Amino acid sequence: MKDITNKISSLRIAKASAVVRLKPESVEAVKNNVTAKKDVISTARTAGFLAAKNTSHVIPHCHPIPLESVAIEFELSGNKIRITSEIKSIYKTGCEMEALYGASVAALTIYDMLKPIDKGIVIEEIKLESKSGGKTDFAMTVPKNLKAAVLVISDSVSKKQRVDKTGILVKERLEELGINVPFYDIVPDEKAKIRNRVKKFSKAAVNLVITTGGTGVSPRDNTPEALRTLIEKKVGGIMEAARNYGQRKSPNAMLSRGIAGLIGKTLILTLPGSTRGATETMDALFPYVLHIFDVLEAGYKH
Repeated sequence: MKDITNKISSLRIAKASAVVRLKPESVEAVKNNVTAKKDVISTARTAGFLAAKNTSHVIPHCHPIPLESVAIEFELSGNKIRITSEIKSIYKTGCEMEALYGASVAALTIYDMLKPIDKGIVIEEIKLESKSGGKTDFAMTVPKNLKAAVLVISDSVSKKQRVDKTGILVKERLEELGINVPFYDIVPDEKAKIRNRVKKFSKAAVNLVITTGGTGVSPRDNTPEALRTLIEKKVGGIMEAARNYGQRKSPNAMLSRGIAGLIGKTLILTLPGSTRGATETMDALFPYVLHIFDVLEAGYKH
C-alpha cells in the first residue's frame, strides 16, 4: 500500500456508474416488483452500500477509509438499468475505488437476481464519472519571483557547537517548490537579535520569512515573544493547522508556541527547531499556505 502518512485530510467526493443491459420485459418486472427474488432495487442498493464500506477488504492496495456518505441510485429506462454511486469521505486518500466497487456490486446483484428470467444480461460501462478533493483540487502555482528567508534561532548553532540541519531542510523544501531563498542566517535565542534580523528581511522585500527554533517552553525559547510585537496582522489558523497535524503524530506537538502573521506583505512563520517538528509543519502548510500571496496580491490591486 502507498504510504499516505504525510498527506492531509480533505473532503473527497467520487461518483461512478455502471449500466446493466437486459430485456425490456425484465426492466418492467423490476419496476413492478414481480420478480421471483422480489425487491431487486432495494437489495442491489444494500449490496452496493456493503461493497463500498468493504472495498479495502477485497482490493489489496486500497486503504480502509472512513465514509461520510454512500448514495446508490438507479435509473430504469428501456432495456437498461443505470446505477450511479456517490461516495463522500474526509480523509487523506480518494474514494473512487469505493464508488466503482459499490456500483459494480450493485450491478452484479441485479444480474444475480434477474438471471432466472433473463439469460442475456450484460454489465457494461462501469466507469468513474468524477472525483474531487485532495492535492489535485488544492494544486497551485507558486507565485513568480517569490523570495524567502530562513532564520535559524539557536544558541548552540550560533556558537558553532552544533551543526544546523533544520534550517537547511526548510531551505531545501522551499527550493523544491520553486521558491527562491536568497537569505539564510543564524542568530542566538535573543529577542533583540531575532527582531532585528526579521525586520531586515521584511525591509528587503522578502515575501516569506521562516524561522526555526525558540518556539518551545524552555527559558531560552523567545521567538514568539520577539516577533509578536512586530507582526501587524496575526493569522492564527496557520500554526493551529500545523499543531493539529503534528498532534496526530506526536503528543508533544501541543507544546509548540509557534505563531504566524504578516508584516506588510511579508508572511512570518515560526517553526520548531527539531527536524521532525519542522518537517511536519512544512508537510502541514505547504504548498497550501502560499495561497495567502494570491489573496494579498488581489487585495492590493483593489
